[in-house]
Amino acid sequence: MALPFFYIGTYDKAQKSLVLDEDTSRHIVQVLRMKAGERLHLTDGLGHLLLAEIADDHKKHCTVSVREVKFTPAAERKVSIAISNIKNASRFEWFLEKAGEIGVTEIIPLVCERTEKERFRHDRMNAICISAMLQSQQVWLPRLSEPQAFKQVLEQRLENAKFIAHCEEGPKNSLAGQTVSASSIILIGPEGDFTPAEIDMAIAKGFMPVTLGETRLRTETAGIVAAVWLVQTPSRISE
Repeated sequence: MALPFFYIGTYDKAQKSLVLDEDTSRHIVQVLRMKAGERLHLTDGLGHLLLAEIADDHKKHCTVSVREVKFTPAAERKVSIAISNIKNASRFEWFLEKAGEIGVTEIIPLVCERTEKERFRHDRMNAICISAMLQSQQVWLPRLSEPQAFKQVLEQRLENAKFIAHCEEGPKNSLAGQTVSASSIILIGPEGDFTPAEIDMAIAKGFMPVTLGETRLRTETAGIVAAVWLVQTPSRISE
């Protein structure tokens, strides 16, 4: 049976014992009813997996002793998804959860001309990413940035492969036909799509226009389709 798995914000290799935060302590002691001597797993979301043993089962500041530490290097394939925030927060949260489970490296909430909702609860959204990481038994937490302006993202990205998925008429390649790159980013637009001007700006900055299939997808669905292809498709990685 798998050991219970929890997140710790920071970890120093010199630490032999840790005092867990109140929420984690309460879950371990009051919900799971774990006692001193029982073992669990912890991760800092930066590749470290700790095997720890409960030393003090206090419900507010549970103390654990570190018994073993394993480090898993980050995946060779780096995938960033810059996706417009959407009005329905639960749909965006669903996207974050599934993208985290799939193994996306970075998620950038995108503010476009047609983005209708700009308020973004970063703490809540990051907690969803943490939950998805733990549920899927991963030790790397996706980077979740604060919302960024469309033009800002165009100027800053240095990935090997850059894509923009849109529904406007014009020449587009199928994302499924592209060679998977060691690092890639895809732009996913808001409800109503990118404006023609935004698409032109992206193409001028080296973003390849792509299609995700024959049907018109919701923003969050498009993000997941792109994530599955870019993260999980078996393919030779192009440098």
